[in-house]
Amino acid sequence: MEKKYLLNPPQQPEVKILDSLFAEMVLDKALLNFRKEQIQKEIDHSLQNKNKEEFMRLTEELKNIS
Repeated sequence: MEKKYLLNPPQQPEVKILDSLFAEMVLDKALLNFRKEQIQKEIDHSLQNKNKEEFMRLTEELKNIS
């Protein structure tokens, strides 16, 4: 009997669910890191412009997502 090698062998439903959850967690983490970097840049900008209100709002937002 000839052995078949598949690029994507069939998986159990549980494995597919775990793969999906893992992919979602990785994506969520990447998005969170991206947003944190954005906020930090905006904080720097608010400091340069001496915009206290914007600084306070952004630091609060950063605290809430950290």
